[in-house]
Amino acid sequence: EREYWELCNKCNMMRPKRSHHCSRCGHCVRRMDHHCPWINNCVGEDNHWLFLQLCFYTQILSSYTLILDFCHYYYFLPLKKENWDVFVFRHELALLRISAFMGLIILGGISRLFYTQLMGIFTDTTSIEKMSNCCEDISRPRKPWQQTFSEVFGTHWKILWFIPFRQRQPLRVPYHFANHV
Repeated sequence: EREYWELCNKCNMMRPKRSHHCSRCGHCVRRMDHHCPWINNCVGEDNHWLFLQLCFYTQILSSYTLILDFCHYYYFLPLKKENWDVFVFRHELALLRISAFMGLIILGGISRLFYTQLMGIFTDTTSIEKMSNCCEDISRPRKPWQQTFSEVFGTHWKILWFIPFRQRQPLRVPYHFANHV
């Protein structure tokens, strides 16, 4: 497919279509979605599935933290003013409130990020393509959502999408989509 490649005007190297030059990393990334400061790396074709798993498991962990905070707060014994021996428990209550507040913030932010990433996979566009409006819906045929998810996760087996301890294998692209990868 090298006849469909283009020249990067920043690093003067040939790159496939739908690639983007990352100014922080200093090289082109195929299907680059964004440069993530949390993982200090570009999220692109090779690690997008790991980024989605990171968001998914962070949502589960923050939800679990909120459930534990609620259970601990609900079953927390009331403090009496005469009992100064339980001074530590007063600090525990403050830490419990801080934990619940942070859990809510993280759950809200990660949920929004995870939702935008899922919508990008459903529409087969990256965040950079959405911001630059370079994706014409006319030029690229719509793929079924199962195919776009399989391309991101590297397997057709849906149960393997949630397992982080595996290697991602690039899928072969059908012939009618080969010009648009």
